[in-house]
Amino acid sequence: MGIEKTGKKGIQDKLDYIRNLNIKTVWITSFYKSSLKDFRHGVEDFREIDPIFGTMKDFENLIAAIHDKGLKLIIDFIPNHTSNKHVWFQLSRNRTEKYSDYYIWHNCTHIDGVTTPPNNWLSVYGNSSWHFDDVRKQCYFHQFRKEQPDLNFRNRDVHQEIKEIIQYWLEKGVDGFSFDAVKFLLEATHLRNEAQVNVSQNPDTVTRYSELHHDFTTTQVGMHDIVRSFRQTMDRYSREPGRYRFLGTEANGDSIDRTMMYYGLPFIQEADFPFNNHLTALDTPGNSALNKVIMSWMENMPEGKWPNWMIGGPDNSRLTSRLGKEYINVMNMLILTLPGTPITYYGEEIGMENILSANLNEVYDANTLLSKSPMQWDNSSNAGFSEGNHTWLPISADYHTVNVDAQNTQLRSSLKLYQELSSLHANDLLLSRGWFCHVGNTGDDGRVVVYTRELDGLDRVLAVALNFGESTSVVNLAAMMSGLPATVHIRLSTNSAIEGSALDTSAIKLDKGDGLILEYNTKTFLHYEAALRDRCFVSNRACYSSALGILHSLC
Repeated sequence: MGIEKTGKKGIQDKLDYIRNLNIKTVWITSFYKSSLKDFRHGVEDFREIDPIFGTMKDFENLIAAIHDKGLKLIIDFIPNHTSNKHVWFQLSRNRTEKYSDYYIWHNCTHIDGVTTPPNNWLSVYGNSSWHFDDVRKQCYFHQFRKEQPDLNFRNRDVHQEIKEIIQYWLEKGVDGFSFDAVKFLLEATHLRNEAQVNVSQNPDTVTRYSELHHDFTTTQVGMHDIVRSFRQTMDRYSREPGRYRFLGTEANGDSIDRTMMYYGLPFIQEADFPFNNHLTALDTPGNSALNKVIMSWMENMPEGKWPNWMIGGPDNSRLTSRLGKEYINVMNMLILTLPGTPITYYGEEIGMENILSANLNEVYDANTLLSKSPMQWDNSSNAGFSEGNHTWLPISADYHTVNVDAQNTQLRSSLKLYQELSSLHANDLLLSRGWFCHVGNTGDDGRVVVYTRELDGLDRVLAVALNFGESTSVVNLAAMMSGLPATVHIRLSTNSAIEGSALDTSAIKLDKGDGLILEYNTKTFLHYEAALRDRCFVSNRACYSSALGILHSLC
């Protein structure tokens, strides 16, 4: 969703819709004053709203409206770099007082328009990460585009500036931040070349980011201390009752071990969680990669920490364009029944697709635009997103049928299923606090994923069976799970025609893209079975007291 270019209140007008999805928190991407060219990642002023989105008063009214609805707001923040138009950079390139060292400058040679950089370090977008500045007559370092110079976080004044910006927005009332690109915050102080992936490659031809091992420019010693200092600043604003401030970190491209480090240490908290975008990379039906994503996160997550899952995002192709529209419902069922926090990119609840082309005059990587098309509210002009003559990106061609209004009138739609799933997720203790036990894979092609959600003190279990295969499967759950009755009740299904009915657990039929949430009573819990001990997980163990109607930790 978003604050529209027309000046219409956008998000604020849609808060009731968001609440009806049982969503608790709204996450807004970068809106700071900056160039649209880099999707607002090169910020010119961290304390200003870009005029294309409105005014600071508009933003303050939005925060108040979000809180009035009982919702929370988190915002993007990229502390690693600024725009080269930022006043700090202009002062730094002129060697003005303390700002002289706000960025990373080094001597380099520049003769007849040709720059010889200090070393072989590369930008994420390719080619040297050093750019010669005609004013200062030195090269500055940029991990991303040359218009996005990296800040020098070894300078205490820079650290203090960022701390004050965090405080500024917390005092405005935001409930937390998504900190992007944090692994780039520090670089090695030496200027040694990074090792080539292919040692036999001619060094003069190494221009792609993937052709180097980035041992000196990512995840340096001290980087996590900086993120923990952000946490300490935010914790001071969490002391007000009911106003906990959330901290999430982006960890794109990191190994699972490095990703888990963002959770912090046993007695030193860092992020509430690093964002788990691994499901957004799935581009073919099947369960092998999916199982790896789920189990890798759960097996490596530190004890007592909280997982999260997302199937789409602004930097990824939409799910329906990657896997097909047959899988949108089963994937939403997956993230809303796994333990932890589900994160939904706008439009995934109705099954929006990528647009086919961006049709922009500016130079962009089209792959970064196709999932950013306007939200499809209805079948009117511009899909109800804008009252203007046109939108920055075109509307998807299917908006006449794939939109909120149309799906609200259908007996069963992706939107209505999402609402039921999110309501179940929000209100059932088994999903919000229960154990997760990955039973395994089954079905005719082994592509049906089966797991349970269970909680000590409740004699009720939810079993989830999801068919990610490309054909119909018949599943014998009775052979896989002890304590399972001969028949079970269907709590929720992607196929509304069978909801509420009973199924024979020895022969459960699941069509392509089908998902079932089954409910049954038992005294036998899978998380007590030795054979499944390594496949059962819980973040914070709790038990339910039926006598008192409360959760307790004295299990």
